[in-house]
Amino acid sequence: MSAMEASFPLSVELPPTADAAVAIVRELAAAGHTALLAGGCVRDLLLGHAPSDYDVATDATPPRVRGLFRATRLVGAQFGVVLVRKRRRWVEVATFRADGPYLDGRHPAVVRFSSAREDALRRDFTVNGLFLDPLAGVVTDYVGGRADLEAGVIRAIGEPAARFAEDHLRLLRAVRFAARLDFQIEPLTQAAIWANAARLPTVAPERVREELEKMLSHANRRRALALLVETGLLPFLWTGPEWRPEQITAADALLAHLPDDPPFELAFATLVADRSATEVQEIARALTFANAQRENVAWLVTHQADLDDPDAISLADVKRLMAHRAFGMLRQLAAARHAALADGAARTAALDARLATVLPGTVSPPPLVTGDDLAARGVPAGPIYRRVLDALYTRQLDETLHTRAAALAELDKLLRQAEGEP
Repeated sequence: MSAMEASFPLSVELPPTADAAVAIVRELAAAGHTALLAGGCVRDLLLGHAPSDYDVATDATPPRVRGLFRATRLVGAQFGVVLVRKRRRWVEVATFRADGPYLDGRHPAVVRFSSAREDALRRDFTVNGLFLDPLAGVVTDYVGGRADLEAGVIRAIGEPAARFAEDHLRLLRAVRFAARLDFQIEPLTQAAIWANAARLPTVAPERVREELEKMLSHANRRRALALLVETGLLPFLWTGPEWRPEQITAADALLAHLPDDPPFELAFATLVADRSATEVQEIARALTFANAQRENVAWLVTHQADLDDPDAISLADVKRLMAHRAFGMLRQLAAARHAALADGAARTAALDARLATVLPGTVSPPPLVTGDDLAARGVPAGPIYRRVLDALYTRQLDETLHTRAAALAELDKLLRQAEGEP
C-alpha cells in the first residue's frame, strides 16, 4: 500500500437507494471481477448526505458487462461506460481506466483500461476519488480524499494545472462542489482555476448551463456566486460586458432572499437583472436554454419591478401578469426585491391584498370579442385587428365590459372611430 493509499470501514449503512448498484457489484464479484461504488456517491455517504445516484467502477470490460447483464445500454463504450438496468434503475458501470492526452479540453483522445488505483488518479478532485466495496463495507482512498472531506477542502488530484488543462469543465465543477458542500478550494487549486479561467469558453455552452443550474438552484447559491468572482470565472460564463461590482452586489442581495431551492430561471434572472430583455434573450440562447426557460428569464427581467407598487398598475395589467406561467417566480422575485427595502413588508402586504381581490376565473377569461367578429363586419386583415381586440380585452380584464352585447357595441364604436366617423 502506498503512502497515500488507505482503507477504512464505512461507518454508515447503505440506504435502500443503493440496492440496485449493490446488486450489480454482487453479480460482477460472483463472476470473478472487482467491482466498487465510486465517486460522488462515496463522498456523499461519508458526509452523511443522501447520494442522488450510484456509479459502479469495475475491471470488467464493456463487452463483459453487457454479457453479464440482460438490460444494458451503451453510452460511452470508448470510455468504458455502460448503463445497466437493475431493479428498475439505470446504473452507470464504468471500467477502470487511465486517460491518454486530452486534445479538446474536455475528453481524452484515448483511454486504457487499468486498475482501481489508476482510475482514481485520473479523476478530478480528491473527494471524488474514493471507492467503496459495499459487500465488505470498506472504503479505499488512493488520493487523500478522506482527509480533504474531513477538512472541508476541494483539492485537485495531482497537479491542479494539469487537471484543468485536461478538462476545462472542471473549473466550474470545482466551484459547484465547494459551494454545495460549503468547502474551501485549496489555494493551489484555486490559483490554477484563476490561471485557466479564460479557457472556460471552450466548454460546450450546455455544460456551462448545467453547472450553473446546479449551483443557482441550491441553497448555497450565494456562495457559488462569490466563488465565481473569487476564481475569476464569472466574466467567462458567456460573452458580454465586464461585470460591475455593484451588479454583483445587487445580484447577491436578491439571491439572499430567494427560496432555498429556487427555479433556475428565477435565480438566473437575478444575475442578469440590469440587462435589456434583448440581451437576456441572447445570453440565454448562447447558453442553450430551452425556449420556455429563455422566455421566462426575459419576462422576469422585463417585469421585475411591476409588483413593487401593486396599487399603481391597472387591474388588467395585474391579471396579465397573473396569467403568465412565470408569475409564481415573479412573486418570489418581488419578495426578494421588497426584502431589501425599508418598507418591504408593507409592499408585500399591499401586493398580497391586491392579488386577493382578483377572482381566479377572471384572470384569463375567454374574450368577449374575437377576430371572427371583425371579419363578419368586413374588416380587412391588418393591424387594426390587434389594436381593437387588445383594447376591448383590456376593458374586459378591467371589468368595465361584462357582456358580449356591450363588447360588440363597443367594437362597432371603435370601428366607426377608426373610419373617421363621428
